[in-house]
Amino acid sequence: MGKVTGFLEYDRQEQKYQLAGDRVRHFREFTLPLEDRDLQKQAARCMDCGIPFCHGPTGCPVHNQIPDWNDLVFNDAWEEASRNLHSTNNFPEFTGRICPAPCEEACTLNLENQPVTIKTIEQAIADKAWEMGWIKPEPPQTQTGRRVAVIGSGPAGLAAAQQLARVGHEVHVFEREPRAGGLLRYGIPDFKMEKHHIDRRVKQMEAEGVVFHYGVNIGVTKSFASLHNEFDAVLLAGGAEDPRDPKLPGQDLKGVHYAMPYLTQSNRRVGRETMGEEPDILAGGKHVVVIGGGDTASDCVGTAFRQGALCVTQLDIRPKPPEREDKLKVWPYWPTKMRTSSSQAEGAEREFAAATLGIEGKNGRVTGVLCARVDEKRQPIPGSEFVIKADLVFIAIGFAGPVKAGLIEQAEIDLDRRGNVLADDRAYRTSAEKVFVAGDMRRGQSLVVWAIREGRQAARAIDMHLTGATTLPV
Repeated sequence: MGKVTGFLEYDRQEQKYQLAGDRVRHFREFTLPLEDRDLQKQAARCMDCGIPFCHGPTGCPVHNQIPDWNDLVFNDAWEEASRNLHSTNNFPEFTGRICPAPCEEACTLNLENQPVTIKTIEQAIADKAWEMGWIKPEPPQTQTGRRVAVIGSGPAGLAAAQQLARVGHEVHVFEREPRAGGLLRYGIPDFKMEKHHIDRRVKQMEAEGVVFHYGVNIGVTKSFASLHNEFDAVLLAGGAEDPRDPKLPGQDLKGVHYAMPYLTQSNRRVGRETMGEEPDILAGGKHVVVIGGGDTASDCVGTAFRQGALCVTQLDIRPKPPEREDKLKVWPYWPTKMRTSSSQAEGAEREFAAATLGIEGKNGRVTGVLCARVDEKRQPIPGSEFVIKADLVFIAIGFAGPVKAGLIEQAEIDLDRRGNVLADDRAYRTSAEKVFVAGDMRRGQSLVVWAIREGRQAARAIDMHLTGATTLPV
């Protein structure tokens, strides 16, 4: 514990943002990093609790040793802090940017609504490690002669591939897109995480022996059977991409889209990739309505503003949450409370307790969204209907699991009752021989930190399967 009275001496200090009027003019990251001396003060606030809920199962799925690297940062031991952080998390610069930080909600100081700025410190450690050249490839000393195929290069696939390569397996990652990253690249906008963070990790992994195959869609352009025959083990890490269908009247009108095609197209445009044949989806000069209250909906809001939308309205069927939760009932678990994302703070109108009844249109194009207020059971209240003008509508109400056509159908593997690939969180083994699964494809739509955890644990299970023993961490 670096400073026993640190939590009494220093107030919580968060990263600041560029002004909304400035940041909506570009797609770059807009957080203003703290100086080292300020970060050390924030690290000094860590209480080194006897029971550190921040890195238990309620706070950090990858079990980051948060009190340890807070102490190291306070004592100016940044390189050792980086080693400690990377011992549990392959990609802390990812989680330091886009994880919602359940660790901070579980922090003991959050009982006073002043948790340690764990996420900010994590990002700072990772960024300094890259800046100082401390992050280098870690190729294995010996090869096992075993070959592993990883399908999907999102956070779960990347974490598993890196772990497996470092213990000497020959790892091949198959990605249907032109570049690696999965939803990190094609779903998360650059203003939340610029893509050079992914690119340099890919270079590190290639130097460690991982081979990336782009433009290969297993189950479509290459059969699963042929892949299965070529490798000693196969890991499915393709994510949960099947959007939940609200079955709204009028959702087939022009101008109504699911969120992910919109975000993917925008990210391709920002990344200067070759665009497909699909018509451009652009929000410039339009009244935009986003249906859904989660992170994907918020990403649509921020993207629309940067494209020049006239106004953006976000619909959430849930009631407006309280400004603060009842700590004694919820802590250290993730609470329901009023949260305003940086994108929402850029000028979005938010409608709570609003059900979407249908999409209205004229001459085949959307003109508005028909809504109604809902009761405590989220049922529409008769007589409360209203219409929001809309030229562009995005449906962002989550995902129903992995896409079944192609890969999953050809693999002939069992699914659970929710439609995800069936496997436990210890062996990560599917019903098919030598086939494993990790990430959203197994657990359903979730957080990047859970994907990294599952990728690491699946790598351990695969290593155990192939060699009968493993040195990879739990």
